[in-house]
Amino acid sequence: MTTTEGARRHRVLCVAGARPNMMKVAPLMRAFTREPLLGPLLIHTGQHYDAAMKDVFFEELGLKEPDAFLGVGSGSHAAQTGRLFLAIEPVLDEMKPDVVVVVGDVNSTMAAALVATKKRIPVVHVEAGLRSFDRDMPEEINRIVTDQVADLLYVTEQDAVRNLEREGVAADRVRLVGNVMIDSLRDALPRAKAPGETFAARGASAAWRERATRDGHAFLTLHRPSNVDDRETCRRILTAINTAAGQLPIVFAVHPRTRDAVRKHDLTGLLDHPFILATEPLSYFETVGIVAKARMVLTDSGGLQEETTGLGVPCITLRENTERPVTVEQGTNVVVGTDETKILASVRDILSTGGKRGKVPPLWDGKAAERIAADLAGWLKGRPPT
Repeated sequence: MTTTEGARRHRVLCVAGARPNMMKVAPLMRAFTREPLLGPLLIHTGQHYDAAMKDVFFEELGLKEPDAFLGVGSGSHAAQTGRLFLAIEPVLDEMKPDVVVVVGDVNSTMAAALVATKKRIPVVHVEAGLRSFDRDMPEEINRIVTDQVADLLYVTEQDAVRNLEREGVAADRVRLVGNVMIDSLRDALPRAKAPGETFAARGASAAWRERATRDGHAFLTLHRPSNVDDRETCRRILTAINTAAGQLPIVFAVHPRTRDAVRKHDLTGLLDHPFILATEPLSYFETVGIVAKARMVLTDSGGLQEETTGLGVPCITLRENTERPVTVEQGTNVVVGTDETKILASVRDILSTGGKRGKVPPLWDGKAAERIAADLAGWLKGRPPT
């Protein structure tokens, strides 16, 4: 940013802490850069960090190197949040942002929002208002707290507007703008890797690839503590997956938490199936290519619920609830919980009928970040930049 630009641009500090945050921040950084009144900066807290994947992930998303990397690492929620508080404050003192933009619902989101609020720096929450109504989920607490302190709340769907209204958030703080995850998805689709290329590179056998070419494939992710930390829940899900692999090949991108839990629970045998391809975490372009061509996705990820609805791919959500009900009401998502019978019934239904025929929700059009940038610039106009 040149001196001239710095004199007229507001310093907009975007905070990301986990991989899904990057898909939300990337289109915002691009849109903010194009807006003459906004000068974007990026913090990566390092809440979740994979050094081996970092460079390719940033390259695929078109993200610049972070202006600050905090390296807080993992740990208990209390320990991690405490480290985030301590790490974020000096960065805000040094960078002196005019506004702090947080995305999603991870610990970094809440911590940055609270630190900025106490320093009297305006806070913007992108993807606000989502609610699972399950306070056993740490993310639910993060959402509620962040939304209460945020000055501007950008929401993806009408359900989120209603949630905030019920919680007493003033209507003039809320903006319905669409879904920045879909912005990243649409940007990535033309450059996504062909599934066959990824299957071969990730070690799929010739028999696996031949069958996937003939019958199609499913994609699985699993990472939530409620699903993987409890042995019996993890066993039920993986038993269903092992059975489903007899019906079509399954790609399982194994989260590090899940990998460690499966070993601890002595359940690795359930993944020892010739038509389960268990891989390390995939790049974004690999994931988009596989999901876009999948016959179905099985997941406990909120982002994949959104992406499958955006792509029209049937999604089986392995949770008892979802904070994204629009993906069920309008999209391709069904929430089945962790019961083996229900999971397999949904798999059979998709194989026999093609699954839910959903539609893409309003404003999930790839232009959410542009709307946010224009609105934020208007909100900041007249306020002298730092």
